[in-house]
Amino acid sequence: MPENPSPAALDPVDVVIVGAGPTGLTLANLLGLYGVRTLLVEANNELIDYPRGVGMDDESLRAFQQIGLVDEIRNHTTPHQIMRFVNGKGTLLAELDPQTDEFGWPRRNAFIQPLVDAELHRGTDRFDHVDVVFGHQMASFAETRDGVTVDLIGPDGAPVTVSARYLVGADGGRSSTRKSLGLTFEGRTEPSSWLVVDIRNDPLGTPNAYMGCDPSRPYVSIGLPHGIRRFEFMLMPGEDQSFADDDGNLHRLLGQLIPDPARADLIRRRVYTHHSRVAGSFRKSRVMVAGDAAHLMPVWQGQGFNSGIRDAVNLGWKLACVVRGTASERLLDSYDSERRPHAAAMVDLSDKVGKVISPTSRVLASARDLVFRGLGVVPAAKDYVAQMKFKPMPFYEQGAVVHREAEAAGTPCAGRLFIQPRVSTREQTDVLFDEVTGPWFTVVAWNNNPLALLDDKARAVWQQLGARFVEVRPDSGLHYGEQPDGVTLVGDPTGRLKSWFDQRPESFVVVRPDRFVAGACLAQNASSLTHRIAESLHLIPGGNDAPRPVLPVALPADGVRAAAS
Repeated sequence: MPENPSPAALDPVDVVIVGAGPTGLTLANLLGLYGVRTLLVEANNELIDYPRGVGMDDESLRAFQQIGLVDEIRNHTTPHQIMRFVNGKGTLLAELDPQTDEFGWPRRNAFIQPLVDAELHRGTDRFDHVDVVFGHQMASFAETRDGVTVDLIGPDGAPVTVSARYLVGADGGRSSTRKSLGLTFEGRTEPSSWLVVDIRNDPLGTPNAYMGCDPSRPYVSIGLPHGIRRFEFMLMPGEDQSFADDDGNLHRLLGQLIPDPARADLIRRRVYTHHSRVAGSFRKSRVMVAGDAAHLMPVWQGQGFNSGIRDAVNLGWKLACVVRGTASERLLDSYDSERRPHAAAMVDLSDKVGKVISPTSRVLASARDLVFRGLGVVPAAKDYVAQMKFKPMPFYEQGAVVHREAEAAGTPCAGRLFIQPRVSTREQTDVLFDEVTGPWFTVVAWNNNPLALLDDKARAVWQQLGARFVEVRPDSGLHYGEQPDGVTLVGDPTGRLKSWFDQRPESFVVVRPDRFVAGACLAQNASSLTHRIAESLHLIPGGNDAPRPVLPVALPADGVRAAAS
């Protein structure tokens, strides 16, 4: 579609997204995948072209897998990036090197955000029903009886109006959407500032990330893909942007870490301040906020970017169900109840990691070093840090989930991400689980035909939702017997699915499009669980069938849309 259509092309849509950052672009791709008419508007004339976020986790890669762009995005990543904390003497304090791939991808990845954003933007070209317009700033919006009217200012200053069912503000930390809604932005701003410096032709050329916990001046050094190096330096009282703009000062800072600062090929230098804030609500009627518009956090765990992607993945399928008429608007309430607590937990984690890095008191720094030295001699504590077991994993206590009615042995799974091991089918081997199930609802049973466990009414619920039915078997029995009608047989060559089911009493599991478990039960309770999940999803009795994910139009390497086959 044309990138800057004339005002006449701004026809009514289902969803308007404000802000073409990673959150808005990911949401636009998801809505495109679900067949939702979407307009993404961006005030700038082009995507931001300088590096910002540098850390991507396994949940984000799984989201990009869902929208069919993971291979393009992985071109701009360094998987399994290790983060090392060193003190002022260069002594190793701690190392983050998680080896898990429970969700199908490495937990820590360095990346180049402008290139990833460009891939996400290009991905929207696959959908005829998704438009992206640059140079359009949102001036105001107003709710109507059945939608939202959004007033824009075009590149020439002329007013443009578009009507939508819903509006999503992904317009950054200074979000005009959030401010117009009157939402609070609770939290604090750090008193100290940092200088970020990005350099081409990496003057060190070494991989991984180093957190310099030096009380004389804390710093960060990160090796990024494509020969880029990021440095960050804490600025001391009296040092500001003018200090950072002075080449002599910059060379003195860099001279502590690289051989020849004068030869550094500078991309940018910028002073920034860390904010720790969460909006008082992520939704108000037909308007939602996401990404930095909903939460800001320090950079120390790279979770600002990833939290925005989580917002998009949580919200996309819910908007699709409501727009389609499959579920009532009450489903959208779960966006706030599910995402806001976890976003606040990630802000808190980022704050705590910042306190480890940034003490400028030598007494506090020495005490910190002693604590880490002690943790390093206890294998369990060392592993807890190295494997990032301290990272709060999303867990939805409330929302579109159904928890156990009574205490039971084993690890609860409702409200948590389902795993993604490599599996087999009768047609494929060594394929990731989500590639088999697709990007929508999945009904999974261990060693049982899930359709055979359901009564007619329960079966109709999942068929109306367009769910995929999956029977997981030991790999040894994958090819035994006839293929059940309407069911995909999945083999478990690694045994990880068997282990997952073995750790809990449930054998029947419903996985939402965002890959969270909506509910689980014993096989004979499958029908009753189905009706409880339908209530939690606020499905409309006799409502429209759920949106079926659409096949995106393939783009060749030159980025020109290919004709649909």
